[in-house]
Amino acid sequence: MFTLDLHTHTRFFHGHERAAEVYDPVGVRLLGLGARYRELDGIALTNHDYYRSLSAGTVRTIPGIEISTTKGHVLVVGPNPPTRTEPATLTPEETVKLAHDRGCAAIIAHPYRNSTVREVDANFDAIEVNGKHPRTESWVQALAERHDLPMVGGSDAHYPVEVGRAFTRVDANVLTPESVVAAIREGRVEPRVRRGTFDQSVRRLYRRIHEGKEQLHRPEEESPGVGEPPQPED
Repeated sequence: MFTLDLHTHTRFFHGHERAAEVYDPVGVRLLGLGARYRELDGIALTNHDYYRSLSAGTVRTIPGIEISTTKGHVLVVGPNPPTRTEPATLTPEETVKLAHDRGCAAIIAHPYRNSTVREVDANFDAIEVNGKHPRTESWVQALAERHDLPMVGGSDAHYPVEVGRAFTRVDANVLTPESVVAAIREGRVEPRVRRGTFDQSVRRLYRRIHEGKEQLHRPEEESPGVGEPPQPED
């Protein structure tokens, strides 16, 4: 059994591409230190619309990319993710096909934040419980049951202190990109969310940020562009 954070970023800022590229090796090392402190076995690098082969040093690094599809974000994790994608160009269906053609798993990222990917009928491999919004976990569980998909956990960390707020227990004999993909597809994964005082404080900060941007859909509110939360079965 291994513990992995399946959603991490090496950058805490956007733009200034050249400076960001220089920072990436530093960012991944800091992520590795955070993961080791949290006693994780590995992290998936899922930067926005690009992948670079980088080593976290202290823990295993799994290749990945967070693709900005036409309807929201999809994590592609596995041995051979695309190195770069153009934001808002690929449909979710095209993204899933691209992932599978490359031996990777396609995971719906933060399904209730600025996304309608969950409403697409595509052959996804899993749905994420996002560390920034663990209060949506029951919604994600209902969605996963409806579509008969496993759930995974990812912190969505941009800062090293965020690593491991949500993570995934992976039932595998060895820790490789291939074994992680197989475990996800076969449902041998389980999400975990940390709910300590520090994690709660960080989440409250992110909640204010995303609600201010109208990116997080509450069940009692209308919020255009993100679709409807799950409804009780009749």
